[in-house]
Amino acid sequence: MQFMVSEIFRSIQGESSYTGLPCTFVRLAGCNLRCRQCDTRYALEAGHEMSLDEILDRVSSLDSNLVEITGGEPLIQEGTPELTALLKQRGHRVLVETNGSLDISLLPEGVIRIMDIKCPASGESKQFMWENIWRLRDGDEVKFVISDRHDYEWARGIVRERFGRSRTEILFSTVFGELPPRNLVEWILEDRLSVRFQLQIHKYIWPHDARGV
Repeated sequence: MQFMVSEIFRSIQGESSYTGLPCTFVRLAGCNLRCRQCDTRYALEAGHEMSLDEILDRVSSLDSNLVEITGGEPLIQEGTPELTALLKQRGHRVLVETNGSLDISLLPEGVIRIMDIKCPASGESKQFMWENIWRLRDGDEVKFVISDRHDYEWARGIVRERFGRSRTEILFSTVFGELPPRNLVEWILEDRLSVRFQLQIHKYIWPHDARGV
């Protein structure tokens, strides 16, 4: 089984409730969306071919319990569910970051899905597969990346309508360099919204366009 891989590296987790933990990232190449504010455009097309065993060996050599499969969009590659299952078998805690436009139920039990719901300013909000909300499991997380007040109000409406009594972790973050983080924090507090605010901390530690971090 072959994969198109953009990069594999060890860093710290910069987002989600796992922020700050050492993590090995497997960034698969290719994506079915073209979000306006995408921060990994280099992963949309380019990549190099690696076998399943080569990926597993590379992950093992980096010696992190936490592993995230990301992209691009990892679910466009047919072998991603098997890759995550084998990583689980080897004792890793496995995260998959997905754009929410494809069926997340393809991923095996025990894999943590971090699912974007694309806001209007991304240009791709109509591509979200709404059935995925009902496919969420305990431990999964949902992320909104917010560019402006309109995005915030749109996301707020979804949280109140779809996640009112849910135990799913809801993450709100800003598009780096577009919306001041303080604005989003103040809106969340004013509305008493039960979400977790997050910064992409890797962009504050390293240059915001750095790769392999």
